[in-house]
Amino acid sequence: MKAEIIAVGSELLLGQITNTNAKFISARLADIGIDVHYQTVVGDNPHRLKQTIEIANERADMIIFTGGLGPTKDDLTKETIANLLDTPLVSHDAALVSIEAYFTRTGRKMTENNKKQALVLHNSTVLENHHGMAPGMALEKSGRHYILLPGPPHEMQPMFEHEALPYLLRMLGKKEVIVSRILNFYGIGEADLEFRLQSIIEQQSNPTIAPLASADAVTLRLTAKAETREEAERLIVPVEAEIRAYVGEYLFGINDDTLSSKTAKLLHEQNLTIAAAESLTAGLFTSELASEPGISTALKGGVIVYDEKAKIEQLAIPASLLQQYGVVSAECATALAVHVKQKFKSSIGVGLTGVAGPGAHGGEEAGTVWIGLALPDEKVETYRLQLSGSRNTNRLRTARFALYYLIKYLQSKNAKM
Repeated sequence: MKAEIIAVGSELLLGQITNTNAKFISARLADIGIDVHYQTVVGDNPHRLKQTIEIANERADMIIFTGGLGPTKDDLTKETIANLLDTPLVSHDAALVSIEAYFTRTGRKMTENNKKQALVLHNSTVLENHHGMAPGMALEKSGRHYILLPGPPHEMQPMFEHEALPYLLRMLGKKEVIVSRILNFYGIGEADLEFRLQSIIEQQSNPTIAPLASADAVTLRLTAKAETREEAERLIVPVEAEIRAYVGEYLFGINDDTLSSKTAKLLHEQNLTIAAAESLTAGLFTSELASEPGISTALKGGVIVYDEKAKIEQLAIPASLLQQYGVVSAECATALAVHVKQKFKSSIGVGLTGVAGPGAHGGEEAGTVWIGLALPDEKVETYRLQLSGSRNTNRLRTARFALYYLIKYLQSKNAKM
C-alpha cells in the first residue's frame, strides 16, 4: 500500500512551525508495512488543497491529512475533502458533547463556530480526540483511504497511536500486536548515536530501530511485531541489551521519561531534597524541575545570583574566591553548590555558572559552562561544558545537562543500594 501525507497549514509554509507530524506518521506507517512515497505541505487555500488531493489520488492508495480541522475560517480540510468526494458533513453527537463539556469545565463561553469541529464526513469512522476538541476520521471511498488528523502534535500523536493505528491494522487484516519501547539518551548527538549503533541498525528486522531527535533528548524507538504482547516484548529485550552495551552511559530513561521527570522520580525514590544556585541559567534549572507534579517534597528552593555581588551577599561566597578563580570556574560552581545546599539544608546542592554568550566574559569564551553538584556524602562533582548554541540555547542546555548529571549520579547510587 502506497501512502501520501498532506500537511495543511500556511504556518508550515511560512516557516513558523516545523512539520514534525510527517516524520512521526511515516515512521509509524513503516512499522506496519505501509510505504510513504510522498509528503506534501499546502497552505490554507481550498483551491490549492483540492489540486493537491487530486494529484495524491493519482499516486497513492492512502492519503493522511494533518491540520485544518479547527473552528476558524481557514480550517478547510474536511470541507474541501467533502466537496471533492461528494460526501456530506454531519454533526457527530459524541464529539459535540465532548466540546461542550470542555467549555463548561473551563468556564469559557462556547461560540457558534466551535460546533464546526464536531462535523465529520458521512459514514466515516470517527477517531476520538482525548487531548483536544476536533475528532479525526477515516473514510474509504472508491477503493482509496482518507485519514484526517488534527495538526497539533500533542493531539495528533496520541490519536494516531490509539485510534488510527488500530483502524489501519484492522483494515490491513493484521492480527499481530505491535509493541514499542522508547530509549531516551542525552549528552550524545543523533548522528553519533546512529554511527555507534550502525551494525545493529543495519541488521534490524523485528524489532525495528528508529532514531529520533528532540529538544530534550535523542531517542531510539524499538518496535516489535508478534502474535502476543508478551512475545513482542521478549523480542525487544536482547536488542535493548545490545544497545545498552554500546551506548548505555548516555541512557537516562524509558518511554515517557524526560530529564526533569526522571530526576524528580529518583529524588522521590531516594527521599532526597535539592536546592539550586543559578547564575547564567537564571532559574531555568529550578523551573524545569518545578514542572513535575509533586516536586514540592524534593525541591527546597533556589536563588538566582547573576552578578558577583549577589553571589557574595546571598550565599556568603568569599569575594577572594571569585577574585582568584573568576565566576566562570570549577571553584565558583563548587562554592555555589555547597553554599546553596547549606542555605536550604538540602541533600543536594546544584551550582550553575558560565558564559551564555554571544560574547566572551572574564576571559572565557561564549558557551563555557561549569556545573557543580554538592552531594549527600559531602563529595562535590564538577562538570565543564563547551556549548556552541545561541545564548538562550546554551542556557537551556546547561539546565538540562545538570539534570542529566544528576540522573547519572542518582542511578549509580541506586545501583549501590
